[in-house]
Amino acid sequence: MWGSLFTALIGFVSGVLSGMFGIGGGVITTPALRLLLHTPELIAVGTPLPVIIPSAITGAIAYGRRGLVDLRVGVTVGVVGSGFAVAGAFAATRAGGRTVLIVTALLIMYMAADMTQQAISAGRRASNDGEKQEGGEPKRRLGGVVVLGVATGLYSGFLGLGGGFILVPMLTRWFRFPLKRALGTSLVAVGVLAIPGTITHYFLGNVDLAMSALLIVGVIPGALVGAHITFGASDRFVRIAFAALLAAVGVLLGITELGFLG
Repeated sequence: MWGSLFTALIGFVSGVLSGMFGIGGGVITTPALRLLLHTPELIAVGTPLPVIIPSAITGAIAYGRRGLVDLRVGVTVGVVGSGFAVAGAFAATRAGGRTVLIVTALLIMYMAADMTQQAISAGRRASNDGEKQEGGEPKRRLGGVVVLGVATGLYSGFLGLGGGFILVPMLTRWFRFPLKRALGTSLVAVGVLAIPGTITHYFLGNVDLAMSALLIVGVIPGALVGAHITFGASDRFVRIAFAALLAAVGVLLGITELGFLG
């Protein structure tokens, strides 16, 4: 009973963070399953993927109602990345769960540093030029979007994270998307990307369906709550909060998998 409630609570927290940061939620769910519920490594990687789908859809609808979604870019990244997500899932199984989770920790910490740098740069621009919308005119060249889809798909399948945690910083840094539009667009791509990854990890035996169902109970209301938190927050606050979240999760997961926490 209490275990089921705790799993649903993990789903709710994951949903809140998904809605806030456009990340699908796996960046929280995978470490939580591993560290708090002591789930085997590859089950912790595969189980969050079916949960990402309803979470991403819920968040994307909320952002879309406010005009904060670039549907063409999101769908293109998702479709292009789908095949590469399958390749990433097979690579994860061959590499082994511990390797996957250590790579996850390193990438999370790198993206935390990148988002921190973007927050500092945005703060300097705001102090010099006054408050204004960041990002300029977004870039939507097909070639660049396709490359982004390939990279995001590989990471999504390999790490079981949905890809949003690298997609949002890339959209803001290299494609000049305003932050909240990048978050909404990321959720569209994440929802599409999670489908082939889910199927592949399921047939590889890496998905606990009962645990996924409990996570979904919490993730849908959580995604709505998270999206509304972001709508009322400044872009700089969202960047700093995102970076702090990634840094904390990356460090904790890394030191755990390296054996420093038993």
